[in-house]
Amino acid sequence: MHSIKMVGRKLAYAILLVLMLFHGFKYSSALVGNQDADATMTGMRCIERERLALLAFKQGLMVDIKREILTSWGSAIDCCSWEGVYCNNQTGHVIQLHLHYKFLQGTVSPKLIELQQLEYLDLSLNDFNGSQIPEVIGSLPNLRYLDLGWASFGGRIPYQLGNLTKLEHLDLNFNPLLHADTLSWLTPLSSINYLDLSFTNLSKVFDWLETINKLPSLRNLTLSICDLPPPMSFTLSLLNASKSLARIDLSGNYGVVTPSTLKWLRNYNSTLSHLTLSSTGLRGLVPTALHNMTYLQHVGLSFNQLEGEIPHSFAKLCGLQGLYINQNNLSGQIFDFVQILSTCPQSSLKDLYLDGNKLTGTIPHSIGQMSKLEVVRLGNNSFEGVITQTHFSKLFNLKQLDLSSNSLALDFHSDWIPPFQLKFILLGSCMMGPHFPEWIRTQNNVVQLDISNGAIAGILPSWFWDLFSNVLTMDLSSNQLEGTIADSSVRFAYNPQVNFSWNQFGGPVPSFFTSASSLDLSNNKFSNLESFLCPTNLSYLTFLDLSSNHLSSDQLPDCWIHFERLRFLDLSNNTLSGRIPTTMSTLSSINTMKLNNNRFWGELPSSLDNCTKLGLIDLGENNFSGLIPKWLGVGLPNLTVIILRSNHFNGTMPLELCHLAFIQILDFSVNDLSGSIPECLNNLTTLATKGYTSLTIHNTFTSSGYNNLVGFAGDYDNEVSFIWKGTMSKYKTTLGLVKRIDLSSNKLTGQIPSGITTLVGLISLNLSGNFLKGEISQDIGKLQSLDSLDLSSNQLEGRIPISLAWIYQLSFLNLSYNNLFGEIPIGPQLQTFDAAYEGNPQLCGPPLHKACPQDDTNPHTLEADDELITKEFYFSMGLGFVVGFWGVCGSLIFNRSWRYAYIKFITDIKDWFCRLCLRLVLISRRLKHMLLLHI
Repeated sequence: MHSIKMVGRKLAYAILLVLMLFHGFKYSSALVGNQDADATMTGMRCIERERLALLAFKQGLMVDIKREILTSWGSAIDCCSWEGVYCNNQTGHVIQLHLHYKFLQGTVSPKLIELQQLEYLDLSLNDFNGSQIPEVIGSLPNLRYLDLGWASFGGRIPYQLGNLTKLEHLDLNFNPLLHADTLSWLTPLSSINYLDLSFTNLSKVFDWLETINKLPSLRNLTLSICDLPPPMSFTLSLLNASKSLARIDLSGNYGVVTPSTLKWLRNYNSTLSHLTLSSTGLRGLVPTALHNMTYLQHVGLSFNQLEGEIPHSFAKLCGLQGLYINQNNLSGQIFDFVQILSTCPQSSLKDLYLDGNKLTGTIPHSIGQMSKLEVVRLGNNSFEGVITQTHFSKLFNLKQLDLSSNSLALDFHSDWIPPFQLKFILLGSCMMGPHFPEWIRTQNNVVQLDISNGAIAGILPSWFWDLFSNVLTMDLSSNQLEGTIADSSVRFAYNPQVNFSWNQFGGPVPSFFTSASSLDLSNNKFSNLESFLCPTNLSYLTFLDLSSNHLSSDQLPDCWIHFERLRFLDLSNNTLSGRIPTTMSTLSSINTMKLNNNRFWGELPSSLDNCTKLGLIDLGENNFSGLIPKWLGVGLPNLTVIILRSNHFNGTMPLELCHLAFIQILDFSVNDLSGSIPECLNNLTTLATKGYTSLTIHNTFTSSGYNNLVGFAGDYDNEVSFIWKGTMSKYKTTLGLVKRIDLSSNKLTGQIPSGITTLVGLISLNLSGNFLKGEISQDIGKLQSLDSLDLSSNQLEGRIPISLAWIYQLSFLNLSYNNLFGEIPIGPQLQTFDAAYEGNPQLCGPPLHKACPQDDTNPHTLEADDELITKEFYFSMGLGFVVGFWGVCGSLIFNRSWRYAYIKFITDIKDWFCRLCLRLVLISRRLKHMLLLHI
């Protein structure tokens, strides 16, 4: 009986407890709404209103056809189990969204406002296609962490972000389309400790420094590449300023470091650990304001114009971990600096970047005592001396070594085993030969190897390829390496950039090189291409230079279908023969094609017009024949350079060539072209424009590795050879300056088209060795940019235009062997070209030793004023004549005494004028005679 009572009592307690829980639940559900109560009744963790908001967020995004996004969203009723969604375990509210790098595209739904308890929002590394940052984000009052970096937002930063008074972390990094006219919205964010606005356009925010100074909790500040203006001078107030700012990055803002900036920085002498002022235009000595920052761990002053020695105050910073002063104009020696730094009891230095300066002297052995060093970059200075094993005695952690482009010699024992494992070996121009350096064999993790120009001779050791199968870049150029590279089972793990140029390698080009992304084997002795050009798999090559080898074949292998990624191809200066393979038309990405100085023959295949991205094509010094194809001007709209020099092309120049708006160099010299020069050449827009955009003709390319996992960016400056002022020359670093037309040594007839004088950007014009007739245009003087003009060996006639003397930049002129006559115009330089007038027997005057006849006056001496003589001029002259005639002559007709007096006056004037003219003629003859004797 007692037990029954006990059971009943427990049951009553249980029922009471359930009722209490139920009533409690109903009470709480009244606070959040009936929908939330229903959700909890069904066992769901997340709030229904917030679940619907998340689905609306997903609905507003575009779907990438290549991949599905947020696939788990909607598959389960409980949104707290969805990808990237985190809820509060007690309330069920969504408090965090981790959507970093989820391939999101589109815009952010305003329904996000339903997530009122959200504390953490990360949408970084997505693509919102330049849309504005949603203002609704400023209505999430509990937000503490906001990361929208690398998300392609644009427009003005919404001031509503200033409502997020609990915000501690704000990252808008790398949204280049973002801008702000003011940062005053930051002022209410009293809790913010991390702020990154890098790449945001802040060019109009002149009070940025004063605003930043009002953020009391700020510890990390990054305003890199924001186009920040120099800050206004202001009174430094410490009332609300941060007392613990530890990291400041103002890099990439030219002129941002002013006295006001340095005054502000001094406030953090005891707290600042990371300071980056790279690429800010700093000049002169390292600012003294930095000398007393005793807690600095990382100092970034790279890519400025700093001078003088490295301050010894930096050497006394025993807590210094990274010193980045590369790419400046620092001079002097580093001996004392390294000595002091190496004596720190607890030297912490890991990264030492001093490359790209003007430092001199020897590298002290004491650098080998700094055991925590991971990066040593001393390249591109003027160091000298010998580097021995002592320099590396305790560098157990060294991962990157750059000693390139100095006057250093490496002297290591043949059996030396380094204490480190390098990933980056940059020793270009360091003398380490003649034997291949054996110590490199001990380095198992190398991703970049540069031992170019090191006086290394002999053959590659057998272990070389196994060791460097994981390499990303490899440069062995400009040595004396020789032998055949075995086409073994070598395979690169990635797609490296390989440069073996200027050696003496021979034999066939190995097929495994097709898996490189960039390959330069120029200036070697390779002799066969068959196995290389016909691989079984798709090639990853984007850059291929096999020029100046011993390559020969009766027919270039027709296997180019494997090279669809190729951007640059140079097979010049070999003995390749045959027709251009038809599969070359599959090179749809090709930008530069150089096949010059070979033995190719036949017509140019029309299929090449599929290579629509071609910007430079050089087929000179071959045996091509047939007509110049019309598709050159239609199918290849991006052509900048076209060279067909020294072939057997015939027929006329097609009018379609006039569509080449971007052409800078047009060279059809030494062919069998006939007919007239097209009148429409004035349509060549680039040649009709003065000036230039770049010193070089520069190209960039990217390549993808296996499964598109590894990609490389590369670039190159095109190089072209052509005859300039009678000499074959190479142009690369100044190729972008060259604008030229060379149609010399053909069979062209007719007159020089007048449209050529509108090509005011021309630097060189060569029409010599043709059958051109007629006169030289009187407008030739409009070509003010001309440096070289060759019209020799034609049938030109008439006088030399006086406007030719107006081309003050002209340094080469050849008008020889024509039918020109008359006096050579007097000009600043026309009298300096002695041989320019040979073969024109009727020319006279300086610099020729042939005086002109006395009655030979140049009718073009008033040419400069011809543009003033218009129809209005003749009308005004006629009207003036009528008024003057009847005003004067009418009076003489009707008044006899006036008429007699006027006739007597005219007779006296005529006698006086005749005597004056006679005297002037005599004086002129004497002066001419004296001038000729002087010359």
